[in-house]
Amino acid sequence: MSLVERDELLDLLSGLMGDAMRGRGRTALVGGAVAVGKSALLEAFADEAVKAEALTLVAAGSESESDIHLGVMGQLLQDAPLTAEERLKTDGLFLAEAGGRPVAHESLVDPRTAQSLCAALLALSARQPLAIVVDDAHHADQASQACLSYLVRRIRTARIMVCFGHSEQAPYRHTGFRLELLRRPGNHNIRVPLLTGDGVAAMAASRLGSAAADRIAADSYAVSGGNPSLLDALLADHRTATYTVAASGTAPRAHSADLVVADGYGHAVVSCLRRGGPRTLAVARGLAVLGSSDTIERLLGVDAESVAETLGELTTAGLLTAGNFRHPVARSAVLRDMDSHQRAELHQAAAALTYGDGAPATVVAEHLVAAPLTAAPWTLPVLEQAAELALSEGLVERAVEYLKLACSACSDERRLARLRTALVRAEWRVNPGTPAPHLADLVDSQRQGHLRGDDALILARALLWHGRFEDARDVLIRLGQADAARDPETASELRTTRPWLHSSYAPFLEYMPEAAPEQHSRDLPSFTADHRLEAANTLDSVLSTAPSEQVLARAERVLRRARLDEAGMDTVESALLALTYGERSSRAAPWCDGLIEEAVARQSPGRQARLLSIRAEISLRQGDLAGAERHARQALRIIPVSSWGVPVGSALASLLLALTAMGKYEEAADQLARPAPDTMLQSRYGLHYLHARGRYQLDTGNLDAALSDFRTCGDLMVRWGLDAPGFIAWRNESAEVLVQHGSSDEARRLLEDQLALCGTTTARARGAAQRILASTAPLRQRPPLLRQAVDLLQNTGDRYELARALTDLTRVYFHLGELRLARLVGRRTWDLVQQCQAHPLALTLETSLGKDISVAEEEPVVAGAESALSQAERRVVEMAARGCTNREIAKRLYITVSTVEQHLTRVYRKLNVTRAELSSVLQLNLPFDRHLETGT
Repeated sequence: MSLVERDELLDLLSGLMGDAMRGRGRTALVGGAVAVGKSALLEAFADEAVKAEALTLVAAGSESESDIHLGVMGQLLQDAPLTAEERLKTDGLFLAEAGGRPVAHESLVDPRTAQSLCAALLALSARQPLAIVVDDAHHADQASQACLSYLVRRIRTARIMVCFGHSEQAPYRHTGFRLELLRRPGNHNIRVPLLTGDGVAAMAASRLGSAAADRIAADSYAVSGGNPSLLDALLADHRTATYTVAASGTAPRAHSADLVVADGYGHAVVSCLRRGGPRTLAVARGLAVLGSSDTIERLLGVDAESVAETLGELTTAGLLTAGNFRHPVARSAVLRDMDSHQRAELHQAAAALTYGDGAPATVVAEHLVAAPLTAAPWTLPVLEQAAELALSEGLVERAVEYLKLACSACSDERRLARLRTALVRAEWRVNPGTPAPHLADLVDSQRQGHLRGDDALILARALLWHGRFEDARDVLIRLGQADAARDPETASELRTTRPWLHSSYAPFLEYMPEAAPEQHSRDLPSFTADHRLEAANTLDSVLSTAPSEQVLARAERVLRRARLDEAGMDTVESALLALTYGERSSRAAPWCDGLIEEAVARQSPGRQARLLSIRAEISLRQGDLAGAERHARQALRIIPVSSWGVPVGSALASLLLALTAMGKYEEAADQLARPAPDTMLQSRYGLHYLHARGRYQLDTGNLDAALSDFRTCGDLMVRWGLDAPGFIAWRNESAEVLVQHGSSDEARRLLEDQLALCGTTTARARGAAQRILASTAPLRQRPPLLRQAVDLLQNTGDRYELARALTDLTRVYFHLGELRLARLVGRRTWDLVQQCQAHPLALTLETSLGKDISVAEEEPVVAGAESALSQAERRVVEMAARGCTNREIAKRLYITVSTVEQHLTRVYRKLNVTRAELSSVLQLNLPFDRHLETGT
């Protein structure tokens, strides 16, 4: 251990040694808190004494050797340079003491023996100055302590310096040996302090270098409290972690400025506690179990004064601060240091103690989890309440532990069924696949009549998720045959589940029991149930008909009030999907992003994955293909496909659609090769999957398979009453296949049906239909139809669908020989295509306009004052100078208003003009493009 901030103490001891060498015997008692560095200081003094050419004799006491008679004296004289006569005499004294003492007086020493042994030491000092160093003198055997006391009383004029290290812990503070030394005139009482912040920084710099020390010094001081032993372990942990990361070539888990606190620090804490004695260790263990110092004396059955004294000593030693451990690693190490039986007993006692004191249920439950289960009647209510509190605070995994323990302790079948249902819901938030083993038990509970009606509906949802459709159907049928549907909670759950079931698993709606007629007029049991019902009805409405603005506003109202509480996921999922399928993706995106952050904060990976799956759908409808891929892949990483169950179809579909649109066909094929549940096609998620698979087949040229998927999807949507144009535009997709088949008339009929279904709120679906409809018309009739499609799509926020329409318009202009228009539209389209990363569209543009399309945009014109402007800027300026608004410019050039504003800002800066001065500064010698102005 480095000797830091100990120079003054070492100088003091060296000065005392100098006095002793001049014939003025000296003693020093070196004390301090446990592990504060007393031994290191004594060792440094011994080295200094050797350098001063003093004969240095060193010994150390030990708790395990404290019953060895004259053990410390033997250490001192063992290697002393005695004469042959002196050695013979001292050895004889040791043998006599070992063999001739009465057992009753084994701790005493014959005064003549003490006199003779000390005479040998005094004789040595006559020949050479003598330094005697005894560390941990409080552990020395009593006979040796008696001899050393005899010696220090006789060294006033001898060339002897005696230095003792002695603990200041309570069990040793008032020993007779220490008190005698303190009373002796001329004795120097030296106390070794903790390191200061500067001392900690210096020690860190010596171990890790100044740069690393600057980053972690403050944290090192806070965690070690300035205790050199703890600090030494901390620095070793940090250095090991840093070297391990460097050797492996991997990135560190924590930021480079973070102090690594690991097992070495924990072991150092335990070592310090053990050196403090049994009482210190017991109090520290009580503190570790309780997590607070308030009731340790009651837990251990000892007096409060001794506990307070011990806590004070531990604080003085730097192990505690504000009555608790300085770092969680310390507490964990103390708990691990106990054997399992002792730890469990303490936790069991702590559970009863905290319950009796009225502590929060979560505090009591923590002790119950760590202890053998008690049969006390208050155990189950406490665990249930603790689980509810943990869920409300986002501590899902803790709630799962509490509920598992409650299930193992419960013998009442009805209550056990209730607990298992709560456990299923909690585990679902971590990983929807985890609760699967409990489902069979719950099905049996319902058969036996132990499951409440509302819990049976939760069970049915879980069974549907996992594709166990036969069991789910039986649960719903049995529920309808029972009287459970008449209680308010079940009636409320029935009303909420019905629209949810229609929008998610429509084929099972026929098995769904109705709530009792008298229940329909009653208020719902809670605001949460009201929100769930409103959200479920909103999604059902959006999927059944073309949604109105009122319906979509209702979805946002639900999101403003909803939180990811215990029953909140269905609520927010339905509301988000209502906005998404209602073609309001730009409004759904920020809500979804905020909820994802909340799911992360609440430690709900299951919910995070479900929200990411929705976010992938939203990104697709915004034309953010890379974002859709990223969100879908993350969702499938958090919950593996095997645990997703039937809803995996949604995440896989989004990933397939994104990969296909970006031209990543091999990766898309790999996703299609993944095993998917056969039962998926009896759900909304299967419709997504059919659509995505059909899209892949269409883009890779397998037209018959694509048409089959689209038609199957459409048949199911019509049969289930989910034929909303904003949900899945299967008619558009089928028509696109038919156009490539040469069946334009049939394609046109499908598109006309699609347009008839689209209301004013579904511009995206109408725009896409209009684009495909243009392909059924003669070539010269297509530009107006495509421009109408562009106009519709421009305000939907779907960059990909807009890029598809503009790409088709570019190709039409090219085939009509309108090359200037083709280049103009194509260059605007190129930027959009690059944003979407839609590589197949980029290839189409390059085929029509050549590979220079990506760079031709920035070629400057070469005439007049405007020669500093790019072609794009020149086109914007020409229209602005003629009085067009930014919105009109954006619409006619097929760019965003933001892009227009950016072009104009650069122009104002380049030419140092305002908008009003454009027409006078620019020499407009090119005629304005009448084609764009008139839209012809």
